[in-house]
This record gives sequence, C-alpha cells and structure tokens, in this order.
Amino acid sequence: MYGVIAKFDEKTEQIIKDIWRELREKTISFYADEVVNRVPHITLASYNEIDKNEFIEQIDKFYDDKVGFEITFNSIGSFLNSGTLFLSPTINRQLLEFHSNHHKNFIKYNDNPNSLYLPDKWLPHCTLANRLTPEKLSEAFTYCLKRNDTIKGMIEEIAILEIVCKNNVPIIFSKRLNNN
Repeated sequence: MYGVIAKFDEKTEQIIKDIWRELREKTISFYADEVVNRVPHITLASYNEIDKNEFIEQIDKFYDDKVGFEITFNSIGSFLNSGTLFLSPTINRQLLEFHSNHHKNFIKYNDNPNSLYLPDKWLPHCTLANRLTPEKLSEAFTYCLKRNDTIKGMIEEIAILEIVCKNNVPIIFSKRLNNN
C-alpha cells in the first residue's frame, strides 16, 4: 500500500512534532513513536498497488510546476468511533483544487473506490493521536484545545510513502514544490 502526502514547512512540522512529544510525555498518546521517522502531513491519496518507478516518474513530472501554498489549522477534531484526534485545516479553494487535480491526474491508480482520500470523501487532516480510549481522547482534546492558537504554515513538499509494515512506512520519493 502507498500514500501520497503533503508535507509542511519546518516551523509547522516542528509545532506538530512538539505536540506529539508533549502528548507522549503526558502518557496520552504514543502516535509519533508507532512508525519509524513519522512526519507530520496531510494525506492526499492512497493506493493498494502501483508500479513504483512509473508512479514516481509521473509524480515528479506532474508536480514539477506546482507551487507551495499556505495552510491554516484553526480547529481540532475526531473521527467517530476511532479514537483519533487531528488538526483540521481551513478548507479553501486552493487546497481542494490541489487535492482534486492530483486525483484527476492519477485516476488510473485509484484502485479502492471506498478510499476516504477520494474527492467528495476526503476530510483533510493532520493526525495528532490515534487509537485512544474515550478517556485519553478527551484528555488529548482538552490539552490540544488549549495548546495552540491558529497555526499558519505552508504546504512545501509532496512525498510518496510505502507501507511496508505497521511500524515501517518509509518515504520512497519526495519533491519540493516551487515557491510563490
């Protein structure tokens, strides 16, 4: 299985890593430690099977002229019955078009019609914690609600993840987006 993710600027990434660390120190969540070298991100797409070399070549070409853009996180949320807590970005035209254009260009790889990352099903988010008990979810929510004001950052990079196993999800390709 593979994922295409949008990565943030260093400052935004560090803010999220600090939240992960603080949740770990408070023994609320160990999300950051579940996967080796986990990076904060927003998942754009997931695929069961791809020809890696062909896909990387197409991603490299498609994103060659794409420009990074601002992203603002001003809310936190949870998926029902999941024990997941996430930062939710402001949904704007630029984010939706970025996502939609990816899926239009890579439609031949959409091998899961039930994927939650498809247009009209996608809820963009950056996970802060997951698989929490209701009590830990409440604790994480309360902590994160007071932890930050609005986080303003940039989407600066696209990467492809390969899910090798539960705790091994390496980035197999990444590409920086152009500056405005």
